[in-house]
Amino acid sequence: MSKAQLPQRRTLLIGLAAAGLVPLSGCMTKPLRPVNADGTYCYRIGKSYRPKLTCTPTAVPTDAVEADAKRFEADPASLTVYVLRRRWADASLMVPVTVDGAASIATIPESLARLRLKPGEHRLSAQWEGRSVDISVQGRAGDLRVVELIGSGLNRPGFRGGHLV
Repeated sequence: MSKAQLPQRRTLLIGLAAAGLVPLSGCMTKPLRPVNADGTYCYRIGKSYRPKLTCTPTAVPTDAVEADAKRFEADPASLTVYVLRRRWADASLMVPVTVDGAASIATIPESLARLRLKPGEHRLSAQWEGRSVDISVQGRAGDLRVVELIGSGLNRPGFRGGHLV
């Protein structure tokens, strides 16, 4: 093969690789399960005939509210805090999160919650396998903060439970 044909061969190989990989990109994203008739959503663990389901205790927000939240825009009058939970090892737990010891939100695997709080300092607390894990979040009006819940349902010696990042 001559040196003049090398760029053509490289272009052909890149084109073939792209043509072969593009159809696979749809297989790489996990399809979302539909919302249940009562408005709750369940995260499915496993593919067996008896999968484990971790469900929200109340109805999930509408598609419009979810789309608004996923724009990740700060509210100019509030401190906006997003609570993100996306790790695989804690898939069997529903983890409640409270703000300043008051109302709680329930998080399930692969979930996102948006909180609009008064400017200032707030204590977020997650109840994880019988333990409470706290983090302080502070900000002014118009600020945006992200808190990720990381943990594991694994019960092994020396495991300290989940933590907030």
